[in-house]
Amino acid sequence: MNATDATDARDATDGAHETAVYTHGHHESVLRSHRWRTARNSAAYLIGELRPGMAVLDVGCGPGTITADLAELVGPGGRVTAVDAAPDVVEQAAAYAKERGLATIGFATADVHALDFPDHSFDVVHAHQVLQHVGDPVQALREMRRVCRPGGIVAVRDADYAAMTWYPRTPGLEEWLSLYRRVARANGGEPDAGRRLRAWARAAGFTDVTCTATSWCYATEEEAAWWSSLWADRTTASAYAGIATGGGHATEAELAAVAEAWHTWGASPDAWFSVLNGEVIARA
Repeated sequence: MNATDATDARDATDGAHETAVYTHGHHESVLRSHRWRTARNSAAYLIGELRPGMAVLDVGCGPGTITADLAELVGPGGRVTAVDAAPDVVEQAAAYAKERGLATIGFATADVHALDFPDHSFDVVHAHQVLQHVGDPVQALREMRRVCRPGGIVAVRDADYAAMTWYPRTPGLEEWLSLYRRVARANGGEPDAGRRLRAWARAAGFTDVTCTATSWCYATEEEAAWWSSLWADRTTASAYAGIATGGGHATEAELAAVAEAWHTWGASPDAWFSVLNGEVIARA
């Protein structure tokens, strides 16, 4: 990015702010899945790009498990700045970093549409499962590009809900998927973000874009029980439940039926579920 591009990008952020509602919220059932994430199982496509001494921005850090791994991968001499829109989650991430004994991570609240950092501040800007939830993913990528140093990388990974697949075809889970996608879009997000990452990156001005895809797979008895339980809880007890009923997308009885379908699927000895994730490494 040249000086003119940087100025134009900064001007474009004037008045930019988040317009979408975070569909999941931060109920325990949501954080239960977020805490499971590591750099190895959720950012493997990025690991080979990291070097000691790098400055990394982790956008949408959540409870900080991936953040902490990134800090270890760029240490010694490196530093990670972790930001999230939710102050209470930032506090949890800071506490987790302290438990891990990591003093090279700084934390702040931020809106990815208008990051409060100077141009060219970071070698790597990372966002995991963020763009599907924001109101303007292209603007978010422009901001990530603006704060990335020339020659640095912006790395994003997002699930693609329409590409999720499972077995057995338990009645009720098709209804879950259809309902979730309706609610997410009504909130201003895009649940099928994974397939759109390349297009969004190009629209944000990147010309050097490498695309990959990997999946999470839940196929053991323990994994199926864990995955089905957290989604059953999320369906009836998280912010998503309130948004679904408040927006007229489903009744409480319909959500309860979906939760029961999750329990039924999870109890099957043949239970298998795969989540496709699109990945992009875009070079600034």
